[in-house]
Formats: sequence, C-alpha cells, structure tokens
Amino acid sequence: MNTGLLIFIIVLVVVAALVFLFSRQRRTARLRDQFGPEYERTVTEAGSRHAAEAELDDRRHRLETLEIAPLDSAARERYLERWHLVQAQFVDSPTEATRAADRLINEVMRDRGYPVEEFEQRAADISVDHAQVVDDYRAAHAVAEANERSEASTEDLRVALVHYRSLFEDLLDVPEADRAHVHDHDGTETADTAAAADHRNETAGIAAADRTDVAAPDLADDEDRADRAEVPAADLSAADRTEVPADDRVERDPVPAAERARTATPAADRAERTEEEAR
Repeated sequence: MNTGLLIFIIVLVVVAALVFLFSRQRRTARLRDQFGPEYERTVTEAGSRHAAEAELDDRRHRLETLEIAPLDSAARERYLERWHLVQAQFVDSPTEATRAADRLINEVMRDRGYPVEEFEQRAADISVDHAQVVDDYRAAHAVAEANERSEASTEDLRVALVHYRSLFEDLLDVPEADRAHVHDHDGTETADTAAAADHRNETAGIAAADRTDVAAPDLADDEDRADRAEVPAADLSAADRTEVPADDRVERDPVPAAERARTATPAADRAERTEEEAR
C-alpha cells in the first residue's frame, strides 16, 4: 500500500469520527432542549447517556405515529368549566376533588389522541411535547394513588391539584395571559388568600394606631407651655394652647427667660429675708 493511499484512509477515518461525534453532540443538544429535566431523569434511570437518548428517540418516533390534535375552542371552554368545578369542590372535599382532577386529565388526554391505558406510558408520551410538566404529572399521580389508600394529607392533595393544574393548562394550550382565569375560585389558594388577609388586617391595625397617635392631644406640650407661661395647664384656654411663634413671644416679653430666672427670688429666700428684717 502506497503512502498516499494510507494517508487518504486515515483522513477518511478521522473525518468519519468527527462527523459521528458532531452528530452525537447535535443529537444530545436536541434531546436536552426538547426534554429538559426529563433528559437527566432518563439518563439516571437508564444508567447511561446512550441508552437514555435511545429511549427518548423512541418516544419521539412513537408520538409521530399517534394522531395528537389540539382541542377546538368549544371543547376547551367545556373543560375549563369542569376544572373550575373541581377547584371549587376541593374546598369541601379535597379527596373527591383530587380524584375528579385525575379523571379530567385522562379525559383531556384521550380527547387529544393520547392512549391512556397505562400510566407510565402516558407519562412517557406526555414528556415529548410537555416535558416541563411531566414531573408534576408523576408527583400528582403518586399522591392520587396514596389518596386511594387513605394515606394522603390535605396538604398533599392541595399540592397534587396544583400539579394537575400545570398539566391541564399545557394540554389545553392555555395562553399565559389567560391562565389566571384557570385559577379563579381555586381552593388550593385558600392558604395564600388567608395570609394576605392577615397581612392587610395587620397593616390596617398599624395604620389605625398611627392615626390615634396623631389625633391624641399632646398633654405634655400643654404642660410645657403652661410652665413657660407660669400658668397652670388646667387654666389654658384653647386659644392659649395655640402655638405662638418664637419671634412673637420675644416681642411680647422683652425680658429674656434666662434673666427672669436669675432675678426671680425663690419663696423660701423671701421668707428668710423678711424674718431677718423683723429681728
């Protein structure tokens, strides 16, 4: 084999290796972008990146064989009304509301064309187009199963309903701007609403206290002004209590207060001098 042919073969091998590595990197980037957190979860469960990516590709190919279709506007409105009923039901019966939410999710999936016979397959199918909420679906389903065993607390059921709502909004393709309407009358928001009410009441109480402090008469100021005027506080009229500017007080009393203090003779001294003069 001549040297030129050998170099040509080596170049071909290197180029093929680079193309393979580049295609693997593009495949990994594409799957990461499409599946988000589900990508890492699948890698952990599969035990290797190669096996995980093969599984995720299988999910994509499977979904392409299904006839997944969006809901029409009438069906969307009908399901939204039913979701509001589920949320309202949660206030009085969290257990039944959680069951109703699980059934409603299955109905929406079936209506859109997803097979709903087995949960793990449902979650795998959902992960292709709704990867950001598939973990919420798994968490909600786990609570629903615990609910059937009477092992779920009210807080567990509240969290499950929130998770169901995330998937419900995605399945209905509810725009972000309209999702606030899905939360109307949401029993899961009761705790947040109560906390907000407590905060408002507390703030109102503080404001009322501040207003009371401002409105209350300042008796200390009356007594101070009475001392300065050498008149008992009880004898001050409303007009006397009116604050007099400092300049006006100087004009009315040309003798500074400091000099009055120096020239004023205490009562005890006057009595002693009178006694001495008498002797």
